[in-house]
Amino acid sequence: MLSDNRPIGVFDSGIGGITVLKALRKRLPHEDLVYLGDTARLPYGTKSAATVTAYATQATRHLMNHDVKMVVIACNTASAVAIRPLTEALKPLPVIGVIEPGAKAGVAATKSGRIGVIGTEATVKGGAYVRAIHALMPAAKIAQAPCGLFVTLAEEGWVTGEVAEAAAKRYLAPLFKGRGAPDTLVLGCTHFPVLARVIGRAAGKGVKLVDSAATTAKAVEAALAERGLAAKRRGKGKTRFMATDSPERFARVGGIFFGEKIAMKDVELVDIRPS
Repeated sequence: MLSDNRPIGVFDSGIGGITVLKALRKRLPHEDLVYLGDTARLPYGTKSAATVTAYATQATRHLMNHDVKMVVIACNTASAVAIRPLTEALKPLPVIGVIEPGAKAGVAATKSGRIGVIGTEATVKGGAYVRAIHALMPAAKIAQAPCGLFVTLAEEGWVTGEVAEAAAKRYLAPLFKGRGAPDTLVLGCTHFPVLARVIGRAAGKGVKLVDSAATTAKAVEAALAERGLAAKRRGKGKTRFMATDSPERFARVGGIFFGEKIAMKDVELVDIRPS
C-alpha cells in the first residue's frame, strides 16, 4: 500500500480557513498539516479575480517550498476564481477547493430544492456555488446574499452579541422572507461557521446550515486514498501555522476557529510576496 508522509498544505486569506484545518485534523489525525493565512492582504472577497488569483498563486508557491503533497484552498473566494489556474499550474499535485464539497453538502441537505448561499461579494458575484449546485441538482432554486461584514466580525472575534446579531438579521431577513424561502443555507465562506449560532437564529427554525469544512475534509481523505498519498504513521500529525501579518492576533483569534489555544510562538511570520 502506497503512503506519503509529506504535509498537506492549506491556505486562506486569513484565519477563517482554520475551520477547514480543524476538520482536517479531526478526520485525518495522522497527517502533518501546514496552514498559511495571508493576513496582511485580507479580505480577498473585495478584490478583483485577477488580484485574488495572483495572491493565491503566491500562497501556493510558498506552500510548495514546504514540500506539500496536496494543496487545500480553504477560502471560498480563492476556490471560486483561482482553482482552475492553480490546478493546471500545480499538476500533478492535487488541489482541493471548498466550493464543490459545499455544493454537494447543500444538495444532500435540502428537502425542498430551495438553497440559500451566503459568502463574500466576490464569491456571490462569481456564481461558483450556483454552477456547482445546478450541476448536481439542475432544478434547484438558489438565492444568494453577500455578507462581507461577517468576515470582519469573525476576524475580530465578534461572533456573539448585539453587533453580530444585527448584522445577521440585516443580511438574512430578505433571503428568508416569504413562503419560497430556502430550507438550507450554505455558509459559503470559511469564516462563517464561527457565526453559525447568530446566523441560525436569523435564518429561522428548520433551516439547515451547511458548513463545507467537514465535506472538504472528506474530499481530501478520498483524494489521498485514491492517489496513495495518505500518511503512514502511528502518532498524531503535526500542525504548523504561518501568517503574513500579526502573529499575535492570528494566535488569539485563530484559537476561536481551531477550538483550542494557539501559542503565538507557534505562528511563523512569513512574506510570500514576490521579491
